[in-house]
Amino acid sequence: MMLAGEASSRAWLEELHGAAMARLEVLVAALTKENARQNLVSRPSLEAVWQRHIADSAQLLHVSRGTLPEGTWLDLGSGAGFPGLVIAALEPHRPVTLVDSRRLRTEWLTRAIAEMELPHVEVVLTRVEDLPARQCQVISARAFAPLDRLLESAARLSTPETLWLLPKGAKAQHELDTVTSGWNHVFHVEQSLTDPMAGIIVGHVHGRRDAVATRKRGSGR
Repeated sequence: MMLAGEASSRAWLEELHGAAMARLEVLVAALTKENARQNLVSRPSLEAVWQRHIADSAQLLHVSRGTLPEGTWLDLGSGAGFPGLVIAALEPHRPVTLVDSRRLRTEWLTRAIAEMELPHVEVVLTRVEDLPARQCQVISARAFAPLDRLLESAARLSTPETLWLLPKGAKAQHELDTVTSGWNHVFHVEQSLTDPMAGIIVGHVHGRRDAVATRKRGSGR
């Protein structure tokens, strides 16, 4: 299935997430207003906001081949709020942490959260490299950094059970093919529902290969 425009994207969202549509409408209105103040998203993409941003983010709840883990969702480089704000709107009882290093963006995220009435969302103003260590069940990052750089800065926030959901556009398979072999990971690429040229990297990270080997030697295996 491919969501080919605004009408099909809205219909898909209403079918799967009808209870969240009011919150998503608030988000779209707030985004449109804020985009005149700071360039959160490009004007052409705002004209197709339900396909390019809302459905594009919402699909992350449906691309995993297994059950989506419950618990904290960590969104890195949240920027305009995608995918993190959409995930929070769709699952308002899930703890969601939005991380961005730009003050204007975090101020926008904080205002949007208040307008959408999402009490379980936290906004953190920091670089990912400086984020205090924590464990989470899902990590997302939308076109935030190449996969190898993202692993270097964020793998410490992950456990082997953490699900990574990384929208990567047309370069998804290339990034996965070129990631350093120093990582012990199980990733694959899923086709995006909103762009026939785009992919989403999905999977788990089990740490560095040398660290895994050291643990095995220490345990006598």
